[in-house]
Amino acid sequence: MAAPSPLPRFLILLLAVTSSAFAAAAATGAPVVGEDYVRPPPARCHRKALLSLFPWSKKEESAASSDPQQVHISLAGEKHMRITWVTNDNSVPSVVDYGTKESTYTMKSQGESTSYSYLLYSSGKIHHVVIGPLEDNTIYYYRCGGQGPEFQFKTPPSQFPLSLAVVGDLGQTSWTTSTLNHIKQCEHDMLLLPGDLSYADYMQHLWDSFGTLVEPLASNRPWMVTEGNHEKEHIPFFESGFQSYNARWKMPYEESGSRSNLYYSFEVAGAHIIMLGSYTDYDDSSDQYAWLKADLAKVDRKRTPWLIVLLHVPWYNSNWAHQGEGDSMMASMEPLLYAAHVDMVIAGHVHAYERAERVYNSRPDPCGAVHITIGDGGNREGLARRYRNPKPAWSVFREASFGHGELKIVNSTHAHWTWHRNDDEEPVRTDDVWINSLAGSGCIQEGSRDRESRKILMSP
Repeated sequence: MAAPSPLPRFLILLLAVTSSAFAAAAATGAPVVGEDYVRPPPARCHRKALLSLFPWSKKEESAASSDPQQVHISLAGEKHMRITWVTNDNSVPSVVDYGTKESTYTMKSQGESTSYSYLLYSSGKIHHVVIGPLEDNTIYYYRCGGQGPEFQFKTPPSQFPLSLAVVGDLGQTSWTTSTLNHIKQCEHDMLLLPGDLSYADYMQHLWDSFGTLVEPLASNRPWMVTEGNHEKEHIPFFESGFQSYNARWKMPYEESGSRSNLYYSFEVAGAHIIMLGSYTDYDDSSDQYAWLKADLAKVDRKRTPWLIVLLHVPWYNSNWAHQGEGDSMMASMEPLLYAAHVDMVIAGHVHAYERAERVYNSRPDPCGAVHITIGDGGNREGLARRYRNPKPAWSVFREASFGHGELKIVNSTHAHWTWHRNDDEEPVRTDDVWINSLAGSGCIQEGSRDRESRKILMSP
């Protein structure tokens, strides 16, 4: 059968993008402020200003096609890091030279490469190289492909304290750049992103510009991400979903026993962190459900007293935007998280911030998880300003504003969560709370309740 002509593909692309735009507008709703805070007009902040903060990541505008582009790093199993970058020159080898002294490379690793085509777009050569074993809490200098500029990163610590930056629904606006500037100002060991990265929405060149935009931060600290609806990019009969996301943002799913890059887990210092997929099957007969159950059953709270879950669609949401979209996933998986005594569930999708107290089965519960919605990184679709009133009993703080979160896990029992509004040159700390781990509470104890919980996780 002959390949479809470019014109029908273009029309399908136009229809897909238009549908996405209308859906986003409908979900956001009218610009009615749900809380007292009224957001001022935005200040301009540009990519060049961000790059000036990272001299080790600056590249000449006329960089050679063989030089690395869109460099980012992610954890790849215990004491290993995955280095990912793109080149326009297919002859560049997938190798990384690295060491602990500037411009001195004593180690070398070779990896793999991939590429993909999407409608009329063809990607560059996407390199993935795993390096290690690495020392904890150590600065490494590295070079991609045997040439080009030198980059550096710092490995996470092996014990507390652990500092995590959290941002969702990032996009590529002036607010995105401001958010990234604010994250740069905070000391963090890694960044967690619960979906909606580039907002490319079928226009593949926007994946390239997003990779360039985040490179200064993402090449310097590991970024651990999961997919959102804007990563799907599925066009029936023409393009399968998640092609660009899976090719560009490879996560350590195989190391965690998962069969899909759309959900996985990893451990850092004393935290076990699970990244779930809101846009792949999650009912009790799915691979993801079976994997989650097995993963939770293996968690040792003496070794990793903190148990944190990230996913894209929130389960507890008092905003009118995306109301109820997480209900079916919550009905399937919330009992598993409750049985495992998950401490926090962090989501995106709704373009506003909200923090709930510990909750389970739609009611406040001291043994439930703290739920946080943080889909306010700076996306182009704007803020979701309409909240449902009266506020639900479980909702503690909510605000329609762009921003980012910071989670500092101080020790095995205490963590400090802050959310920073993105209005000024300096981030404004607007929500601030100490969270106690369930590992140090009466919720986890040798008794009938805990035995029943283990039965849920260990049952066939």
